[in-house]
Amino acid sequence: MSSTLREKLESNHFVVTAEVCPPKGCDCGEFMEKSRSLKGSVDAVNVTDNQGANVRISPLAPAALLVRDGIEPILQLTCRDRNRLALQSELLAAAALGVTNILSLTGDHISFGDHAGSKPVFDLDSVQLLQTIAALNSGKDISGAPLHGTTSFYAGAAAAPEAEPFDLTLPKLAKKAAAGARFFQTQAIFLPERLARFTEAVRPLGVKVIAGIILLKSAGMARYITKNIPGLKVPPELVAELEDTERPLEAGVAIARRLAAAARPFCDGVHIMAMGREEHIPDIVAGLRTEDH
Repeated sequence: MSSTLREKLESNHFVVTAEVCPPKGCDCGEFMEKSRSLKGSVDAVNVTDNQGANVRISPLAPAALLVRDGIEPILQLTCRDRNRLALQSELLAAAALGVTNILSLTGDHISFGDHAGSKPVFDLDSVQLLQTIAALNSGKDISGAPLHGTTSFYAGAAAAPEAEPFDLTLPKLAKKAAAGARFFQTQAIFLPERLARFTEAVRPLGVKVIAGIILLKSAGMARYITKNIPGLKVPPELVAELEDTERPLEAGVAIARRLAAAARPFCDGVHIMAMGREEHIPDIVAGLRTEDH
């Protein structure tokens, strides 16, 4: 099964992806309803993997449901909860279920989540996971043993264009590209000029850039991001814009739409993180793809 996302990016089609969190439980009805509502607005749906180190259903099940429903998933896979045996097993299962896109992540630390007493694994990191994906795509496991059936994953990795000092982030990005990352999905962008700097720096790596756009639902959320998420700072003028309105969610949608439009010249697509308000995604991305590159 081929990756439509890959075909679109490689043909310079501007893509839109969106993040939908799987349930904390086994009922995927709401997850599927939200994902179906995005048909026509997005090219692929990211399925998060115990996001923030909080327990949710394994992303493999909802990703497989998306495939069955004709929606292309991007399966997020973190190294925090699995050793190299489990990671390879999960990847082989994903391939058997028709999942072709993988976002390789090291994973948020256990201390951020709802099971602080857990023991993190981190047997591999995101670069080594990318190398593992490349090995499986070549028909072997990472011990060199042949596989009965070869995978054909389109692999991506995370990036933080607004992290400082910026130059210190570049060697890790180069390692991710060398290990097989073909696209970067970035953390939230608030300063388009920094995205422009980032894109110029990584272009020699031959990796597509999908810029992250987050829906800020309130000034409190914006302040929380600045205080608690490394590499992210919501500009004071955006916080003020959210504070100086009686309809902060509407203001947040307008900000997200504005940032997506400003980011468009500097990237190959946008990745919308609506944080539970996925019904606003079509409005945020409206008009972005009227003219492709």
